[in-house]
Amino acid sequence: MNQTLKKPVSIQKVILRLLLYFVVLDVCIITLYPYFAMFTTALKSRVEIFSSNGTILPVTALWSNFIEIWSRAPMGRYMLNSFLIAGGSTIIAMLCGIPAAYALARMKFKGQTAFLGFVIVSQMFAPVVLLIGIYQVMQALGLTDSIVGLIFINAAFNQAFTIWLLRGTFMGISAEMEQAATIDGCNRLQSMLKVLLPVAAPGIVTTLIFIFINAWNEYTVALCLISTDTLKPLTVGINTFNGYNMIEWQYLFAASIFAVIPVVILFMCIEKNLVSGLASGGVKG
Repeated sequence: MNQTLKKPVSIQKVILRLLLYFVVLDVCIITLYPYFAMFTTALKSRVEIFSSNGTILPVTALWSNFIEIWSRAPMGRYMLNSFLIAGGSTIIAMLCGIPAAYALARMKFKGQTAFLGFVIVSQMFAPVVLLIGIYQVMQALGLTDSIVGLIFINAAFNQAFTIWLLRGTFMGISAEMEQAATIDGCNRLQSMLKVLLPVAAPGIVTTLIFIFINAWNEYTVALCLISTDTLKPLTVGINTFNGYNMIEWQYLFAASIFAVIPVVILFMCIEKNLVSGLASGGVKG
Protein backbone atom coordinates (compact mmCIF):
# COMPACT_ATOMS: atom_id res chain seq x y z
CA MET A 1 0.00 0.00 0.00
CA ASN A 2 1.22 3.40 -0.91
CA GLN A 3 1.34 5.77 1.98
CA THR A 4 1.15 9.48 1.41
CA LEU A 5 4.07 11.16 3.07
CA LYS A 6 3.26 14.38 4.82
CA LYS A 7 5.56 17.25 4.07
CA PRO A 8 7.31 18.60 7.14
CA VAL A 9 6.08 21.96 8.30
CA SER A 10 8.73 24.62 7.90
CA ILE A 11 10.00 26.53 10.90
CA GLN A 12 9.03 29.79 9.23
CA LYS A 13 5.37 28.76 9.04
CA VAL A 14 5.41 27.72 12.69
CA ILE A 15 6.88 31.06 13.73
CA LEU A 16 4.33 32.97 11.66
CA ARG A 17 1.48 30.92 13.15
CA LEU A 18 2.74 31.55 16.70
CA LEU A 19 3.13 35.25 15.92
CA LEU A 20 -0.45 35.36 14.62
CA TYR A 21 -1.72 33.69 17.80
CA PHE A 22 0.26 36.16 19.90
CA VAL A 23 -1.23 39.16 18.06
CA VAL A 24 -4.77 37.77 18.34
CA LEU A 25 -4.27 37.11 22.05
CA ASP A 26 -3.01 40.67 22.62
CA VAL A 27 -5.98 42.14 20.74
CA CYS A 28 -8.40 40.04 22.81
CA ILE A 29 -6.75 41.11 26.07
CA ILE A 30 -6.77 44.80 25.12
CA THR A 31 -10.41 44.58 24.02
CA LEU A 32 -11.74 42.61 26.97
CA TYR A 33 -9.67 44.17 29.78
CA PRO A 34 -11.98 47.22 30.28
CA TYR A 35 -14.94 44.87 30.77
CA PHE A 36 -12.92 42.76 33.19
CA ALA A 37 -11.93 45.88 35.16
CA MET A 38 -15.55 47.04 35.18
CA PHE A 39 -16.73 43.68 36.53
CA THR A 40 -14.08 43.45 39.25
CA THR A 41 -14.70 47.07 40.32
CA ALA A 42 -18.41 46.30 40.62
CA LEU A 43 -17.51 43.67 43.23
CA LYS A 44 -15.48 46.04 45.44
CA SER A 45 -16.48 48.24 48.34
CA ARG A 46 -16.17 52.02 48.15
CA VAL A 47 -13.29 51.95 50.64
CA GLU A 48 -11.35 49.43 48.57
CA ILE A 49 -11.92 51.33 45.33
CA PHE A 50 -10.36 54.52 46.72
CA SER A 51 -7.64 52.69 48.64
CA SER A 52 -4.09 53.47 47.58
CA ASN A 53 -3.16 49.82 48.06
CA GLY A 54 -5.99 48.50 45.91
CA THR A 55 -5.57 45.66 43.45
CA ILE A 56 -7.39 44.65 40.29
CA LEU A 57 -9.16 41.75 41.97
CA PRO A 58 -11.36 42.55 44.99
CA VAL A 59 -10.19 41.39 48.40
CA THR A 60 -13.77 40.43 49.24
CA ALA A 61 -16.26 40.08 46.41
CA LEU A 62 -19.43 42.02 47.25
CA TRP A 63 -22.06 40.37 45.06
CA SER A 64 -24.62 42.37 47.01
CA ASN A 65 -23.70 45.42 44.90
CA PHE A 66 -25.64 43.90 42.00
CA ILE A 67 -28.69 43.62 44.27
CA GLU A 68 -28.42 46.99 45.97
CA ILE A 69 -28.59 48.97 42.72
CA TRP A 70 -32.18 47.77 42.24
CA SER A 71 -33.20 49.40 45.52
CA ARG A 72 -31.15 52.56 45.00
CA ALA A 73 -32.54 53.29 41.53
CA PRO A 74 -35.53 52.12 39.42
CA MET A 75 -33.34 49.83 37.32
CA GLY A 76 -36.29 47.75 36.17
CA ARG A 77 -38.02 50.84 34.80
CA TYR A 78 -34.84 52.03 33.10
CA MET A 79 -34.37 48.68 31.36
CA LEU A 80 -38.03 48.57 30.30
CA ASN A 81 -37.74 52.07 28.82
CA SER A 82 -34.62 51.05 26.91
CA PHE A 83 -36.34 47.97 25.52
CA LEU A 84 -39.38 50.03 24.48
CA ILE A 85 -37.24 52.68 22.78
CA ALA A 86 -34.90 50.23 21.06
CA GLY A 87 -37.68 47.83 20.07
CA GLY A 88 -40.04 50.55 18.83
CA SER A 89 -37.40 52.35 16.80
CA THR A 90 -36.22 49.05 15.31
CA ILE A 91 -39.74 48.15 14.15
CA ILE A 92 -40.34 51.57 12.58
CA ALA A 93 -36.92 51.65 10.89
CA MET A 94 -37.46 48.19 9.41
CA LEU A 95 -41.01 48.89 8.24
CA CYS A 96 -39.82 52.02 6.41
CA GLY A 97 -36.41 50.71 5.37
CA ILE A 98 -37.41 47.43 3.72
CA PRO A 99 -39.68 49.02 1.04
CA ALA A 100 -37.16 51.80 0.41
CA ALA A 101 -34.27 49.35 0.07
CA TYR A 102 -36.35 47.15 -2.21
CA ALA A 103 -37.18 50.12 -4.45
CA LEU A 104 -33.52 51.12 -4.71
CA ALA A 105 -32.43 47.55 -5.44
CA ARG A 106 -35.12 46.47 -7.91
CA MET A 107 -36.68 49.58 -9.48
CA LYS A 108 -35.35 52.30 -11.75
CA PHE A 109 -36.77 55.76 -11.23
CA LYS A 110 -35.79 59.36 -11.86
CA GLY A 111 -33.59 60.79 -9.12
CA GLN A 112 -32.55 57.40 -7.80
CA THR A 113 -28.86 58.24 -7.73
CA ALA A 114 -29.51 61.56 -5.98
CA PHE A 115 -31.70 59.87 -3.39
CA LEU A 116 -29.07 57.23 -2.72
CA GLY A 117 -26.46 59.94 -2.33
CA PHE A 118 -28.71 61.75 0.14
CA VAL A 119 -29.02 58.53 2.14
CA ILE A 120 -25.23 58.24 2.32
CA VAL A 121 -24.70 61.90 3.22
CA SER A 122 -27.28 61.73 6.03
CA GLN A 123 -25.05 59.19 7.78
CA MET A 124 -22.37 61.88 8.16
CA PHE A 125 -24.35 63.88 10.72
CA ALA A 126 -24.18 62.77 14.33
CA PRO A 127 -27.23 63.44 16.54
CA VAL A 128 -25.23 65.87 18.69
CA VAL A 129 -24.74 68.17 15.67
CA LEU A 130 -28.51 68.42 15.15
CA LEU A 131 -29.41 68.45 18.84
CA ILE A 132 -30.81 72.00 18.96
CA GLY A 133 -32.96 71.44 15.89
CA ILE A 134 -34.14 68.08 17.21
CA TYR A 135 -35.18 69.65 20.50
CA GLN A 136 -37.11 72.43 18.77
CA VAL A 137 -38.95 69.96 16.52
CA MET A 138 -39.80 67.67 19.44
CA GLN A 139 -40.97 70.66 21.47
CA ALA A 140 -43.23 71.81 18.62
CA LEU A 141 -44.70 68.31 18.37
CA GLY A 142 -45.11 68.00 22.13
CA LEU A 143 -42.82 64.97 22.24
CA THR A 144 -40.14 66.24 24.62
CA ASP A 145 -39.81 64.17 27.78
CA SER A 146 -41.50 61.32 25.94
CA ILE A 147 -40.53 57.76 25.08
CA VAL A 148 -42.46 58.07 21.81
CA GLY A 149 -40.28 61.01 20.80
CA LEU A 150 -37.09 58.99 21.41
CA ILE A 151 -38.52 56.10 19.38
CA PHE A 152 -39.09 58.34 16.35
CA ILE A 153 -35.69 60.01 16.67
CA ASN A 154 -33.78 56.73 16.91
CA ALA A 155 -35.77 55.30 14.01
CA ALA A 156 -34.94 58.35 11.90
CA PHE A 157 -31.21 58.25 12.64
CA ASN A 158 -31.02 54.53 11.87
CA GLN A 159 -33.08 54.80 8.68
CA ALA A 160 -30.18 55.53 6.34
CA PHE A 161 -28.16 52.63 7.75
CA THR A 162 -31.17 50.33 7.31
CA ILE A 163 -31.73 51.32 3.69
CA TRP A 164 -28.07 51.08 2.73
CA LEU A 165 -27.48 47.67 4.34
CA LEU A 166 -30.72 46.09 3.09
CA ARG A 167 -30.21 47.45 -0.41
CA GLY A 168 -26.92 45.55 -0.59
CA THR A 169 -28.65 42.44 0.74
CA PHE A 170 -31.43 42.61 -1.85
CA MET A 171 -29.01 43.29 -4.70
CA GLY A 172 -27.08 40.18 -3.74
CA ILE A 173 -30.18 38.06 -4.44
CA SER A 174 -30.93 37.08 -8.02
CA ALA A 175 -33.91 38.93 -9.48
CA GLU A 176 -34.75 35.82 -11.48
CA MET A 177 -36.20 34.23 -8.36
CA GLU A 178 -38.84 36.96 -8.18
CA GLN A 179 -39.41 36.77 -11.91
CA ALA A 180 -40.10 33.07 -11.55
CA ALA A 181 -42.61 33.80 -8.80
CA THR A 182 -44.27 36.35 -11.09
CA ILE A 183 -44.61 33.73 -13.80
CA ASP A 184 -46.28 31.47 -11.24
CA GLY A 185 -48.93 34.14 -10.63
CA CYS A 186 -47.50 36.34 -7.86
CA ASN A 187 -47.60 40.12 -8.09
CA ARG A 188 -44.65 42.29 -7.07
CA LEU A 189 -45.73 42.55 -3.43
CA GLN A 190 -46.34 38.80 -3.13
CA SER A 191 -43.00 37.96 -4.74
CA MET A 192 -41.24 40.28 -2.32
CA LEU A 193 -43.00 38.86 0.74
CA LYS A 194 -42.93 35.18 -0.26
CA VAL A 195 -39.62 34.94 -2.10
CA LEU A 196 -37.27 37.85 -1.46
CA LEU A 197 -37.74 38.43 2.28
CA PRO A 198 -37.39 34.76 3.34
CA VAL A 199 -34.18 34.43 1.32
CA ALA A 200 -32.89 37.75 2.70
CA ALA A 201 -33.75 36.76 6.28
CA PRO A 202 -30.09 36.57 7.50
CA GLY A 203 -29.37 40.08 6.25
CA ILE A 204 -32.64 41.39 7.66
CA VAL A 205 -31.92 39.88 11.07
CA THR A 206 -28.41 41.32 11.07
CA THR A 207 -29.74 44.78 10.18
CA LEU A 208 -32.44 44.51 12.83
CA ILE A 209 -29.95 43.64 15.55
CA PHE A 210 -27.59 46.47 14.61
CA ILE A 211 -30.47 48.97 14.74
CA PHE A 212 -31.55 47.64 18.12
CA ILE A 213 -28.03 47.96 19.51
CA ASN A 214 -27.62 51.51 18.16
CA ALA A 215 -30.91 52.57 19.74
CA TRP A 216 -30.07 50.75 22.98
CA ASN A 217 -26.73 52.57 23.29
CA GLU A 218 -28.04 56.05 22.40
CA TYR A 219 -27.27 58.55 25.16
CA THR A 220 -26.94 62.18 24.06
CA VAL A 221 -30.44 62.81 22.68
CA ALA A 222 -32.09 60.94 25.56
CA LEU A 223 -30.09 62.97 28.09
CA CYS A 224 -31.28 66.26 26.58
CA LEU A 225 -34.92 65.35 25.94
CA ILE A 226 -35.85 63.28 29.01
CA SER A 227 -36.15 64.99 32.38
CA THR A 228 -38.61 62.70 34.18
CA ASP A 229 -36.70 60.04 36.07
CA THR A 230 -39.17 57.23 35.32
CA LEU A 231 -38.92 57.88 31.57
CA LYS A 232 -35.13 57.67 31.33
CA PRO A 233 -33.52 54.80 29.40
CA LEU A 234 -30.84 52.73 31.08
CA THR A 235 -27.94 54.64 29.49
CA VAL A 236 -29.15 57.85 31.13
CA GLY A 237 -30.62 56.31 34.27
CA ILE A 238 -27.31 54.89 35.49
CA ASN A 239 -26.18 58.49 36.02
CA THR A 240 -28.13 58.18 39.26
CA PHE A 241 -24.95 56.78 40.77
CA ASN A 242 -22.94 59.75 39.52
CA GLY A 243 -23.60 62.27 42.26
CA TYR A 244 -22.53 65.89 42.64
CA ASN A 245 -19.98 65.16 45.36
CA MET A 246 -19.12 61.51 44.80
CA ILE A 247 -19.28 58.83 42.13
CA GLU A 248 -20.35 55.45 43.46
CA TRP A 249 -18.16 53.46 41.10
CA GLN A 250 -19.17 50.05 42.42
CA TYR A 251 -22.86 50.72 41.72
CA LEU A 252 -22.18 52.54 38.46
CA PHE A 253 -20.20 49.62 37.07
CA ALA A 254 -22.69 47.07 38.42
CA ALA A 255 -25.48 48.90 36.56
CA SER A 256 -23.28 49.08 33.46
CA ILE A 257 -22.95 45.29 33.51
CA PHE A 258 -26.74 45.02 33.14
CA ALA A 259 -26.59 47.51 30.26
CA VAL A 260 -23.92 45.48 28.45
CA ILE A 261 -25.54 42.03 28.79
CA PRO A 262 -28.30 42.56 26.14
CA VAL A 263 -25.75 43.92 23.67
CA VAL A 264 -23.48 40.90 24.17
CA ILE A 265 -26.41 38.52 23.64
CA LEU A 266 -27.44 40.28 20.43
CA PHE A 267 -23.90 40.25 19.06
CA MET A 268 -23.84 36.50 19.68
CA CYS A 269 -26.98 36.34 17.55
CA ILE A 270 -25.32 38.42 14.84
CA GLU A 271 -22.49 35.89 14.56
CA LYS A 272 -24.99 33.19 13.59
CA ASN A 273 -26.71 35.35 10.99
CA LEU A 274 -23.82 37.06 9.24
CA VAL A 275 -24.33 35.35 5.90
CA SER A 276 -23.42 37.21 2.72
CA GLY A 277 -24.58 36.27 -0.74
CA LEU A 278 -26.81 33.44 0.49
CA ALA A 279 -28.77 33.29 -2.76
CA SER A 280 -26.49 35.12 -5.16
CA GLY A 281 -26.95 33.67 -8.61
CA GLY A 282 -29.91 31.55 -7.53
CA VAL A 283 -32.22 30.73 -10.41
CA LYS A 284 -35.32 28.67 -10.86
CA GLY A 285 -34.51 25.18 -12.09
